[in-house]
Amino acid sequence: MARVSIKDVAKKLGVSVSTVSLVLNGKGKEGRVSDLLAEKIRYEAKAMNYKPNAFAKGLRNGRSETFGLIISDISNPFFGNLAFHVQENAEKHGYSVIFTNTNESTAKMEKMISILKSRNVDGFIIVPTEHSEKTIEQLVKEKYPVVLLDRYFKEVDTSYVVVNNYRASMEATNLLLNQKCKRIAMLLFNDSLQTMQDRRKGFIDAMTNKGLYDPALIKEVDFFTMVDDVQKIMTELVSSGNMVDGIFFANSTICINALKTLTSLKIEIPKDVRIACFDKSDFFHLINTSIPYVKQPVHEMGKRAVELLIGHIKQKDIPNIYEVLQANLEW
Repeated sequence: MARVSIKDVAKKLGVSVSTVSLVLNGKGKEGRVSDLLAEKIRYEAKAMNYKPNAFAKGLRNGRSETFGLIISDISNPFFGNLAFHVQENAEKHGYSVIFTNTNESTAKMEKMISILKSRNVDGFIIVPTEHSEKTIEQLVKEKYPVVLLDRYFKEVDTSYVVVNNYRASMEATNLLLNQKCKRIAMLLFNDSLQTMQDRRKGFIDAMTNKGLYDPALIKEVDFFTMVDDVQKIMTELVSSGNMVDGIFFANSTICINALKTLTSLKIEIPKDVRIACFDKSDFFHLINTSIPYVKQPVHEMGKRAVELLIGHIKQKDIPNIYEVLQANLEW
């Protein structure tokens, strides 16, 4: 069935196209269209199943009412959940979202930005990859509205929404310390992103405050060889003579892989080792004990990112806003 146009509605009612356009764009009174005729036009448009042409509307007002969302790792449930809340909140404001995934590749992120530009998006919400500072800076120079989400760069001046990773990491480590753990290891990604560095520092400071910090127990994992790295590290950490009594995982994906190794080695939680994790995974339900985790305010993160971006889209000269939300321990 052919799409119903403003011209079709005008022909059906025997009025001009400009009259129908004024009414359907909420400008009937400005065009001195009578209330009775305006009502007839709206009724007939609905009866004919007329749908506004969003692209044409965008050309008229200079906006597509669409923005790009770039996520770094969709296989991580946290980012999938984050994308859901961004889209839900965008729709409430009348915006559509074009979603892309970089798989932690800066080259792929640059490609996704180029594609989204060609789609005439009004702005970007980005979970940036490592070493993508110059790419973000270029977007800012080109006057694109940009909001960074979950991660940010101190040297790049743009709005962002993150959580207090340092505080949350310290609290998770203190929980293990309060459970009488003394030899605690931390597993985290070997990247330079501020998010991961803040989590590292929170762990180090908590352990240092108790005089228990051992740099040898901070173990780095590469994103692209994570499965093998985690298996090797976990086997070493629970081997005879080197057994740790606590482990803090800076990422739920690392934690899931570690739990698989612990299970295969017949290590019981929390009898043999206590653990805490940043973010929750559905996999935790398969473990016969509760696992403390840092719960990030994902709904609020998505909501605030959308609100900030729309603010920048509608008023390009407003100052940047740096939003740091609190994350809490749960189990």
